[in-house]
Amino acid sequence: MINTHYTFIILTYNEELHLQRLLNSIKGLNANICILDSGSTDLTLQIAEIAGAQVKQHTFINHPQQWHYALEVFEIKTPWVICIDADQIVTAELRLQLLNFKDEEHQDINGIYFNRKNYFKGKWIKHGGYFPFYLLKMFRYGIGYSDLNENMDHRFIVPGKTVLWKNSCLVEENLKENNISFWIAKHNRYSDLLAYEEVERRLKLRTQTLVPKLWGSPDEHTAWLKQLWWQMPLFVRPFVYFIYRYIFRLGILDGRQGFIFHFLQAFWFRLIVDIKIKEIVDAPVMKKNITDNPEIKPHARN
Repeated sequence: MINTHYTFIILTYNEELHLQRLLNSIKGLNANICILDSGSTDLTLQIAEIAGAQVKQHTFINHPQQWHYALEVFEIKTPWVICIDADQIVTAELRLQLLNFKDEEHQDINGIYFNRKNYFKGKWIKHGGYFPFYLLKMFRYGIGYSDLNENMDHRFIVPGKTVLWKNSCLVEENLKENNISFWIAKHNRYSDLLAYEEVERRLKLRTQTLVPKLWGSPDEHTAWLKQLWWQMPLFVRPFVYFIYRYIFRLGILDGRQGFIFHFLQAFWFRLIVDIKIKEIVDAPVMKKNITDNPEIKPHARN
C-alpha cells in the first residue's frame, strides 16, 4: 500500500556512493520518492530508476534554489514532504517513527525537526555543538519553503507550529569527504558562496528571512548566531569560533578525527571566507558588479 502521508524528495549529483544506502534505509515505508538530479554522470540515475523514483533534471545554482525548484516541479499528492540529502541515512528509530506517522495525528503541526548525527572519516562528531543538532526536514507541502535569502546554507521555513523529534535521528556521512582533497575543494567552493553572501548582506542586498531569536526554534537560534557572527571582526572570529567549539563545547573529546574536523570546519574554512570577503571588498570592480547585479554569484555543489 502506497504511503499517503508523505513523499521523500532527494537532491543528487554523482551520488552512486550514497543513494542506495539512503534508499535502503527508507525501504518499507512505501513512500513516493522524487529525485532532482543536477547532471550526474555516474550510476546515480540507474539506481534511482531501479528504485522506481520519479526523476527530474535541473541545472545546479546553489542548494536553496535547487530545493526551491524541487518543491515546485514535482507533483506532490501527499500532505507532507521529507527533504533529505543523498548522503544521509534514516536510522531504525527514525524509520519506526515514520512508519507510525499519520497526518491526522499531527493536524496542529506544520513542521518536524529531525536530530542529526554527523560523521567525519568514520567518526561520530558528538561534541563541539554538533549533537544534538536539529534540521527541519519534514513539513507540510505548500506551507514549508526553501529560504532563498541564503546562498550556501540551505534551510526550510515553516510558518506555524513545529516540533523536535529528539529520540531518533538522521545519520549524515559523506563518504567522498574521507578524501581530504575532496573536502578542501568542496569547502573552497562553499567559501566563495559564503563570502559573496556576506558582502551582499553588508551592502544591504540580502536580509534574513527569519526573525533572529536566542530562545526560538533551532533555525531562529541559528539566525541569531549568524547576526552575532556578522558583527564580529574579520580574521578574529575564526580563532574565537574554533576555541569556543574545541574547548568550551568540548570538541577536544572527539579525538584525532574530531580535531581535524573542528579545525578545518571552524577555523580553516571560516578564515578562507574572511580572506575572500576582504578581497571582494577591496576590489572596486567586483564590488560594483555585486551592487549592479546581485544575481552574479559563484556556483557550488556537493
